[in-house]
Amino acid sequence: MTDFFDALETRDPAQREADLLKALPIQVAHAKLASAALAEILKDVSPADVTSRAALARLPVTRKHELLELQLKSRSAKSSVFGGFSAESFGKNMPRVFASPGPIYEPEGTAKDYWRMARAIFASGFRPGELIHNSFSYHFVPAGSMMETGAHALGCTVFPGGTGQTEQQVQAMAELQPAGYIGTPSFLKIILEKAAEMGVPLPSVTKAMFGGEAYPPSLRDWFTAHGVTGYQCYATADLGSIAFETAAREGLVVDEGVFLEIVRPGTGDPVAEGEVGEVVVTTLNPTYPLIRFGTGDLSAVLPGACPTGRTNTRIKGWMGRADQTTKIRGMFVHPGQVDQIAKRFPEVTRARLVVTGEMANDVMTLKVETACSGPDALSAKLREAIRDVTKLRGQVELVAVGALPNDGKVIEDARSYK
Repeated sequence: MTDFFDALETRDPAQREADLLKALPIQVAHAKLASAALAEILKDVSPADVTSRAALARLPVTRKHELLELQLKSRSAKSSVFGGFSAESFGKNMPRVFASPGPIYEPEGTAKDYWRMARAIFASGFRPGELIHNSFSYHFVPAGSMMETGAHALGCTVFPGGTGQTEQQVQAMAELQPAGYIGTPSFLKIILEKAAEMGVPLPSVTKAMFGGEAYPPSLRDWFTAHGVTGYQCYATADLGSIAFETAAREGLVVDEGVFLEIVRPGTGDPVAEGEVGEVVVTTLNPTYPLIRFGTGDLSAVLPGACPTGRTNTRIKGWMGRADQTTKIRGMFVHPGQVDQIAKRFPEVTRARLVVTGEMANDVMTLKVETACSGPDALSAKLREAIRDVTKLRGQVELVAVGALPNDGKVIEDARSYK
């Protein structure tokens, strides 16, 4: 058995970047040509100019709520259930359609590993010729199909267990003897506990790939104590696989088929390596060519390469939600407004809006990192900018550069809800 899914995983980072940047303008051109929504979003963009990370960072970010709004609008006009984002129509090139909460509808194309899950499944220890017990849902959401098509691309057989029916899941595992499990960690825990209650040993289930839920060290230790080595993957219904855990257990390695950026929440501005921000992904998927799609998830880039020898970028994993829009004194305040305030002042390096007090008695304080030597004048200008941008009065607190927490929060709701 080899240690890597393919040679792409161990490419020289410079070669990988060159390969991705070569594909980028082609994908942007395809998106403008084949997707009505992206033709409008990118109407002022020349694909031939998008040949660098800096050029990519100048393109607009489309966030999940905007995708939903465009889908709802096009549905009401009876023009497109996908909001004009899909490059394909119903028929032989789109075997399935799925739904996520909203609902947001996602197409599935005909590529062999459309959701690019085989690489993550391989990194979790599965190999060709094995049977995998897949307990992700096969209904409405794409999770079940994501894992099944990835397993098939790897050369594995799949038992479509789906969700629920715990005793039947135990029976199938006992009789089929799968090499492992794919699904949420909580459901495998339930299955193993039910098996113990029934007195049914499941010796073949020694590995697992988890998704859809948090996988804290305490739960990992529980599985290890019960003979199961589990790894996590990070994927979404819109994008497919984004990153996956390896045997090193040092963050998640980014999938080879995506551009990943970490941006300041509420903006499209990339942050420095190690700083927490929103995960923004551009895929090379021709069926659903999402360009700079804001996942709404927080993460950060880890320095260095994975100890397993995989050379792609690593991220810390899921660290919370990036949409921190907060209602203050009856008005919604967005992370983008905080960024808009900060950008008015070159001497401000970072800003964080903290909301305290009790409901209906909110206190809004803008904390800003600055090395400014004239704090009184800056504070007054910042208070004026807060009022101008948010239409609300706020206090200002100047702090030293590097003093604000590196947790991706642009708006912190610290109010008492008693």
